[in-house]
Amino acid sequence: MSKIYVLDTNIILHDYKSVKHFQDNDVVIPVAVIEELDKFKKGNDALAFNARSFMRDINKLTENKTFGPRGIPLGKNLGCLKIEPNHPFAPELQDLFKDDTQDHRILSTAMWMRDNNPGRFVALVTKDINLRLKAKAVGMEAQDYLRGRVDDEVMEGLEREVITVDVKAALAQHIAAAQENALPWKEVQAKEPAANQLYKFLLGNDTICGRYDAMRKVITLVRSRQAYGIKPRNDEQKFALDACLNPSIPLVSLTGGAGTGKTLLALAAALEQADDFDQIILSRPTVVLGGQDIGFLPGDQKSKMGPYVQPLLDNLDVIKRCFKPGSKQALKIEAMLHDERLLISPLAYIRGRSLGKVYFIIDEAQNLTPHEVKTIITRAGEGTKMVFTGDIFQIDQPYLDQWSNGLTHLGEKMHGQPLFEHVTLRKGERSELSDIAAKLL
Repeated sequence: MSKIYVLDTNIILHDYKSVKHFQDNDVVIPVAVIEELDKFKKGNDALAFNARSFMRDINKLTENKTFGPRGIPLGKNLGCLKIEPNHPFAPELQDLFKDDTQDHRILSTAMWMRDNNPGRFVALVTKDINLRLKAKAVGMEAQDYLRGRVDDEVMEGLEREVITVDVKAALAQHIAAAQENALPWKEVQAKEPAANQLYKFLLGNDTICGRYDAMRKVITLVRSRQAYGIKPRNDEQKFALDACLNPSIPLVSLTGGAGTGKTLLALAAALEQADDFDQIILSRPTVVLGGQDIGFLPGDQKSKMGPYVQPLLDNLDVIKRCFKPGSKQALKIEAMLHDERLLISPLAYIRGRSLGKVYFIIDEAQNLTPHEVKTIITRAGEGTKMVFTGDIFQIDQPYLDQWSNGLTHLGEKMHGQPLFEHVTLRKGERSELSDIAAKLL
């Protein structure tokens, strides 16, 4: 017999097409979920978009129809969908859940579905860990929503994107000193590598960095380059800066812990290539601890964004300190800020825009959902470059984790594409104190 999955509100807000991702099993939406979605439908953010899209899809599906005992068919080779009225807890459990919350209504409805469908597997699907724990405490099967969740094996692959090769001195010298600074991939491995595969060639105490160029079918030398006064301090930073400066790679993701230089390198590369773009846009999700949103802060858009974008301005100050006050480079940054060629903008206003010839840096991208990342990238016009930076182990969104966030999703889905390069930065370079704290605390 087919299974029954009862969905929590956060599943729909995470993926509004989720009801069609349970194969031939039945999906139940408690009325409490519909009530919660009604509160999310207003606004321009991804949650509001998902809430509205889901309601439109359900309205189209149920047009001129009523829910039967099992529900309405979702489509070919799919199960049925049913909107289930709220049901109370069994009398023996009512003292355990005295607070009348939407979470408790969803849980009680899921348990009612289980008790009234003997012989069928019934599970509550939610990304809320607390609700899953409550469900398990009273014997209710509870699961996370796994679609879009990256496997551990893939995660390990993303973490080990650099291949270290102990090659013969002649080969290392060839890529380092030959006229084309390139090496046929067959000299290194038997199977052709993925596009933009990164390499470290060990030559005694020295390391030579390389990247597989899928167009030329060779491993090319990655040089140590400088961008607007910023120099890479380790091999991973060398890879990252090379990717941000490479015009043939319009999509880059940089991951790493605090102080590894992700945002600084991306911003320095953008300023170095400022003449090649009409505008440089810096942005980050407006997420803070405690769930407070931009509307709670006083003032206009610029004032509201101040606390969120201060880390971006701090990186800009680091770059400006590389030059003397009044120097040509420092004055250029001030002029770009004044003319809004260097713009700090909320991500909430990106929907609907077409970004042509823009260098777009999205900081703290681990707080984005896969759908939000897709929305941003699909705004890219001709000549646009996008750099996503973030730390997948520091997520502030309650229903995202290191396996399901948009930054991890981007690395998995775009791996091997010639237009994309991913670099994981490991060593903190902010200060010795910062590096020690990151390791020990």
